Amino acid sequence: MISLLVVLTVLLLISCDTDETQQVTQFDQLILQEEFDNDGAPNSSVWGFDIGTGENGWGNNELQYYTDRTENVTVQNGVLLITANQESFEGSQYTSARLLTKDKFEQQYGRFEARIRLPYGQGIWPAFWMLGADIDENPWPAAGEIDIMEYRGQNPSVLIGSVHGPGYNGGNAISKEYTLPNDRFDTGFHVFGIEWSPEKINFYVDDVLYNQITPADVTGEWVFNKPFFILMNLAVGGSFVGSPNAETVFPQTMLVDYVRVYKNTELN
Repeated sequence: MISLLVVLTVLLLISCDTDETQQVTQFDQLILQEEFDNDGAPNSSVWGFDIGTGENGWGNNELQYYTDRTENVTVQNGVLLITANQESFEGSQYTSARLLTKDKFEQQYGRFEARIRLPYGQGIWPAFWMLGADIDENPWPAAGEIDIMEYRGQNPSVLIGSVHGPGYNGGNAISKEYTLPNDRFDTGFHVFGIEWSPEKINFYVDDVLYNQITPADVTGEWVFNKPFFILMNLAVGGSFVGSPNAETVFPQTMLVDYVRVYKNTELN
């Protein structure tokens, strides 16, 4: 019996070591820990805001006006609330919020994760994502984009993880969908994350690794060997999701329990 157990254990270890799709990097040092424990505005030392409609609806024909008002973004009872409202405001018919760590926090490689409960409905578009910190000097898509989580509210069981870069952006992004088994992302909290190292970006939902993207997978230059900053937003409408319809309920709120970033001391 003992020898059989040893053989089975060895076989299991061999199987784990040779399953390349399950490779992960061990990131062991917590660098950023936003738990949203203080009610009111988000921590200004970490989070800034994009305000307005951007150019062409932030490049996506989005319909909302982003604000930093408490009606659209606030921390309550340990949770960050990003809320989309249907209201007439500064020429737009919807308002919401878009937070970002640009010029406040950026990192090259590591594990980036957030525990989020998503909203739902036709035309509702939440996202947790990253942009290359050199975007002002190296405009999109050359700066690179990593979409840790984006989601169409009309498909509440399906999310998408993607990378964008020169030659593979917009509708040609390198993407993969994940379908939540027998559930919806608007019914509870889930952890969305990536583990990013020089040669790969692994995409996770909770403890499930559902996608791995490497330099060999992209159809242009690999632009992910530099610092990136974090964004979280809740868009309304746009080319990715379409406009809200009569069945879309407002307000819709994206609830963020925490955002955490780790690094691997061996890579830094």
